Amino acid sequence: MKLQLHISTCPNDTFMFDAMVHRRIDTEGLEFDLSLADIEQLNAGALQGVPDISKLSYAVVPQLLDRYRVLHSGSALGRGNGPLLVSRHRIYPDEVSGIRVAIPGEHTTANRLLATLYPGVTDKRVYLFSDVADAVMSDECDAGVLIHEGRFTYREKGLRLVADLGEEWEKKTGLPLPLGAIAVSRRLDRQTQRKIDRVLRRSVEFAFAEPSASAEFVRGYAQELSEEVTRRHIELFVNEYSVDLGAEGRKAVCALLERKEEEIFV
Repeated sequence: MKLQLHISTCPNDTFMFDAMVHRRIDTEGLEFDLSLADIEQLNAGALQGVPDISKLSYAVVPQLLDRYRVLHSGSALGRGNGPLLVSRHRIYPDEVSGIRVAIPGEHTTANRLLATLYPGVTDKRVYLFSDVADAVMSDECDAGVLIHEGRFTYREKGLRLVADLGEEWEKKTGLPLPLGAIAVSRRLDRQTQRKIDRVLRRSVEFAFAEPSASAEFVRGYAQELSEEVTRRHIELFVNEYSVDLGAEGRKAVCALLERKEEEIFV
């Protein structure tokens, strides 16, 4: 069986999926037709019901539950890895309402968090995630929400932290922050869905056991990131929850989405 697999170009995804895409593990007869794109493009593709398997922002999952289920493996979820609200000039958190904010996509978890924590922000402007920092630096926007590698490099660009949205979520809930999910189409029967979950878990476990095996694949899509930033990116976003969400991870997802487990997961 050949399945359409859509993931992002970010190092955490290429690191986790390398083994299953390149058949370094037992894929139980599954083959994958791979496409890579920005997270908001992935969200859009899933909203159209295109891929069999897709990386998604957790924030968009409620809109897709009639077509997709979330896998227990492959998530980007954890502590200390949330989106950062940054600006060029000093802005205090209580001054955020009313400013122009660059966001990395309408359907991203970053935007959902911003809306939850700062409901007074109404002037939001959508950019490709990698262009958010430039929008702030050029004064197109007063502040921006950074995800992925942007959280590692903003200080080098002269930007300053206004608020760590992930940290605020953790203080509010006591739970890790769900960022990215891997979802599988309900077109596939439950046996195949669970098989995909097993294969992905095997792929993540292989990535941890043999990190050098994925190096070329990761580097090929790392958008000229330094090896240090790429390494830090993987270490931050790939963790024990990526192997399996577990009870705490599932609880965090349910809290963010305000849904029950049986509605969400394979």
